[in-house]
Amino acid sequence: MRQQQAATPPSSHFWRLWGWPIVLGLMTAVGLVSALFSDGGLGDALAWVTLGIPTAVCFWYGWGRKRR
Repeated sequence: MRQQQAATPPSSHFWRLWGWPIVLGLMTAVGLVSALFSDGGLGDALAWVTLGIPTAVCFWYGWGRKRR
């Protein structure tokens, strides 16, 4: 007897595919705005972190991993 699998809702597929790119894009936007409008202190630290994480992810998946 075959087991029936529950169909995944379309919204679940959307977030599985686009969740992390959206998060990285929002982090980049926050970092750029923070770098543009801050003048030292917490704003600069926020810019460093929010721009550094997407950059590190790009390096990790672009150059850091071995090819299969």
